[in-house]
Amino acid sequence: MLDVAQAAGVSLKTVSRVINGEAGVSSDKVTKVEAAIDKLRYARNDIAASLRSGVGSSTVGLVIEDVGNPFYARVAQAVEDTAREHSSLLITTSAREDPARERELVTALLRRRVDALLIVPAGRDHRYIADAGFTGRTVFIDRPSEKTEADAVLIDNAAGAQLAVRHMITHGHRRVALVGDSASLYTARERLRGYTNALAAAEIPLDETLISMEHSTSESARQAMLELLALPKKFRPTAILTANNRCTVGALHAGDLRKAGIALVGFDEFELADLLGITVVRTDPYRMGQVAAELALGPSGDAPRPAEDEQRPAQRIVLPVELVVRGSGEVTA
Repeated sequence: MLDVAQAAGVSLKTVSRVINGEAGVSSDKVTKVEAAIDKLRYARNDIAASLRSGVGSSTVGLVIEDVGNPFYARVAQAVEDTAREHSSLLITTSAREDPARERELVTALLRRRVDALLIVPAGRDHRYIADAGFTGRTVFIDRPSEKTEADAVLIDNAAGAQLAVRHMITHGHRRVALVGDSASLYTARERLRGYTNALAAAEIPLDETLISMEHSTSESARQAMLELLALPKKFRPTAILTANNRCTVGALHAGDLRKAGIALVGFDEFELADLLGITVVRTDPYRMGQVAAELALGPSGDAPRPAEDEQRPAQRIVLPVELVVRGSGEVTA
């Protein structure tokens, strides 16, 4: 600021007033200060300013699974858009499904005094956040914390999986397989529950050989599909539920399922799904991120939620899903 004042030929106080938008500065001096700022490429240090004024830094911490996954990229985009509406800075990090890394990142964000914390949890135990007195400004996204009472924004995983399996059953399929993620994940367990519920409702016996879990990559899912397709015809599935977008992509790489007479419904949209004619259970990751950010920060334009709000009961918001019919799930047995 001293350099700006010298370049503009004004006092340091005048520069401060212009930067902070205060009244009492002539238009001529404002023009000179703004020209000096442009010339020197001066950038205000908001963190230092907040320390001097005692006002919070207005930052939001987001710990996500993998920003390379289109689903979580949309969540992050929504959180960023909402944070911007609150004039808040977003710090995004990736835990990569590692609970230890998640705790390290969350601890680092809390030390930087973020105003709100949003987490797609990798671990199940977040009592360390409660110990820090921050659960009232923490929102879990996509998966709840199992040992901490805090806000959570989820999707109706079980209902979505049940909807998909029931859809394939109505097209004559009784040997419906499931290819899913790790059973340690809440979303994977809930989708497995919806799958088994649909079979039970149709009085179809559960066949454990048709359930293949622990697939966190598309390549792993592809291998699982090849193994299912290699089963003797009597035991081979005639329909598949792929329980996330990576599993769906892996299944498609395993071969032309429609040509083989195998129905396929994927959970979550993925790029080119519409062009490929893939029936999916559609979720809204953008809305999930938006709702989570608004829970943490308050409605658009409000200040971050006050610390005393920590005493209110935790909220669990479950967003609906829909079946988007495109042809791959409608192959008849």
